[in-house]
Amino acid sequence: MELFKAMNITDNQPVNSKIEGEAEHVKCLIIGSGPAGFTAAIYAARANLSPVMYEGLQPGGQLTTTTEVENFPGYPQGITGPEMMEDLKKQAERFGTDVRWGLATAADLSGGVHKITIDSVKTITADTVIIATGATAMYLGIPDETKYAGSGVSACATCDGFFYRGKDVAVVGGGDTACEEAIYLAGLCRKVYLIVRRDVLRASKVMQDRTIRTPNIEILWKHQTKGLFGNGVVEGVNLIKNKGEEDESEVSINVDGFFLAIGHVPNSGIFKSYLETDQVGYIKTIGDSSRTEVEGVFACGDVMDPIYKQAVTAAGSGCKAAIDAERYLSEKH
Repeated sequence: MELFKAMNITDNQPVNSKIEGEAEHVKCLIIGSGPAGFTAAIYAARANLSPVMYEGLQPGGQLTTTTEVENFPGYPQGITGPEMMEDLKKQAERFGTDVRWGLATAADLSGGVHKITIDSVKTITADTVIIATGATAMYLGIPDETKYAGSGVSACATCDGFFYRGKDVAVVGGGDTACEEAIYLAGLCRKVYLIVRRDVLRASKVMQDRTIRTPNIEILWKHQTKGLFGNGVVEGVNLIKNKGEEDESEVSINVDGFFLAIGHVPNSGIFKSYLETDQVGYIKTIGDSSRTEVEGVFACGDVMDPIYKQAVTAAGSGCKAAIDAERYLSEKH
């Protein structure tokens, strides 16, 4: 789902009174509330930039759909994704970040002062904008993905693979990402099934060769996922083999984890008219900085990172964005 498509606010959803009414001007506007956004907020607030943050459609970002986080520094016993994001939110608010419920639905970055529309109602003008809107994992669209979210279904092998060490898992996809995820999991798991819709891999030749040569990866050619099964947690996958052909059949495999590797969609839609992106939509930044081609606009986290996609790298880029924004304002004034 698109992070910035318009939404209807119901009586059950918190609405900050500042969302409605006349336009408002802020020094630093942060859009998005994942590890990148909250880290940017912490640094911006400590630099007296009085940041205002709009949380977006998924407050806390993708980590709120993760049960256990064990690879973020500072949590030796691990922590749940929602708990970690709540900690980051409290830390940002402690230093004065104004965290608000709301969705950025339009942007105008054509002038010296940037305009962002919230919930199609309120206009915020800002001296600096930090885009931390993240990316949305692509799903197959079957109901069981939601049913078993956090209970065997994952869109990040690097994040969650450790929980399946010594077990059998399945990866869906046929591109480079799917092959990379399968190879990574093969180093942890007893067996990895790679579920491929076609009879060929779309991955590069190098990744194809590595995947095929990995002994505990079994490629299931021309298989499509019908559904998942299990008692509270994933215990297996129901597949359709050779769908639409005379020898079409249904098969089931027993697995403990089901990994989606069919891509991510960066939530950059409303900014594409003003900012350079790659073919997928990831915002391009200048050199190693968080600066975009528009002065005063910075990008951090998964919306500009097609490679690492980790909470810790997102947090680091959020730090860079806040520092870049503070330096930009200092030089401007």
